[in-house]
Amino acid sequence: MRIIAGKYAKRNLLTLKSQKTRPTSDKVKESLFNSLGQFFAGGQVLDLYGGSGALAIEAVSRGLEHATIVDINYQAVEIIRKNVALTKEEDRFTVYKMSSNAALKKLASEKQKFDLVFLDPPYAKQKIAADMKKMLEKDLLTNAAIVVAETDDETSIGEVEGFSLTKKHHLGKTIVRFYRKEDK
Repeated sequence: MRIIAGKYAKRNLLTLKSQKTRPTSDKVKESLFNSLGQFFAGGQVLDLYGGSGALAIEAVSRGLEHATIVDINYQAVEIIRKNVALTKEEDRFTVYKMSSNAALKKLASEKQKFDLVFLDPPYAKQKIAADMKKMLEKDLLTNAAIVVAETDDETSIGEVEGFSLTKKHHLGKTIVRFYRKEDK
């Protein structure tokens, strides 16, 4: 797996050899970022189920200012830290080893706001809709925030109050959904 474009392009990333994580393939990642727009002019990104950190690192490589990456798995967090070190700009990343619930509480207490959020929980634990609702309740999203949810092709998320589904890509066994926070 590698960084596809931007400041850190072509750097190879480490991945965790485990059944607990499913690294997003380069093909899916490329399609995802083509849909978001190739590059960004600043902003904050949250990857709530970081795995290798590849999505957040790619987002910062393409112009977001800072990434917060969360994972509950110790080995995953170690891989994320090593991948962040490959950027040589560790100050642009914050990595937490904690559950998604604990992270959302902590980020809310710090009054953080995110422009882009990646939700790619392990398929066995679909928590996407619940996480999106918590982010709204805790006021963690900017007005035009985008949430990108990745699931297998057998998982249905349904409508999530407070969000509009703007795009849906079916890539092999992976479905990537793009949600925009609705104006209040």
